Amino acid sequence: MLILQLLYFMLPAYFANMAPVFARQHLEWLNIPLDGGKKWRGKPILGSHKTLRGVVSGVVVGVVVAAVQYLLLPITGWLSLYSYEHWILLGLALSFGALLGDILKSFFKRQIGVKSGKAWVPFDQIDYAVGALAIGALVYFPGWLNALYIVLLSVTLHFIVNAIGFALGIRKQIL
Repeated sequence: MLILQLLYFMLPAYFANMAPVFARQHLEWLNIPLDGGKKWRGKPILGSHKTLRGVVSGVVVGVVVAAVQYLLLPITGWLSLYSYEHWILLGLALSFGALLGDILKSFFKRQIGVKSGKAWVPFDQIDYAVGALAIGALVYFPGWLNALYIVLLSVTLHFIVNAIGFALGIRKQIL
């Protein structure tokens, strides 16, 4: 039961983290690199794959998921760790936090020389969950033990989703 509750709580972050992949073929006018193509210490700050389109699509999708959670509360109340009275704030915080975690990880990847799209275990697997929990804590924090469970569950989900994406030809590598 707790596992389902933790996964349910993180749905806005999970969907926000996946949204940029699906938005890649849309919203072309928002395909603007967040770092403006600039470099720091001779290396890209983030790289061309971190775009305004990704942030906007991720936050919008995350807020929509939180809205659906709020609307389904009479049915899914047993799954909820949070009352969803401030669903829009929680949706914004979890989705933006997930994306911010990914963006910060990308900065460090570029600075140590890991190429865009190459695996950086375990940071590729925990970045969005840690970011979502950190920023989401401004609205609701599920507790340290639950946060640890969320990170571990997120790593597991990351591998499962990537394996499915790889099998479907959406991803080039499983990690």
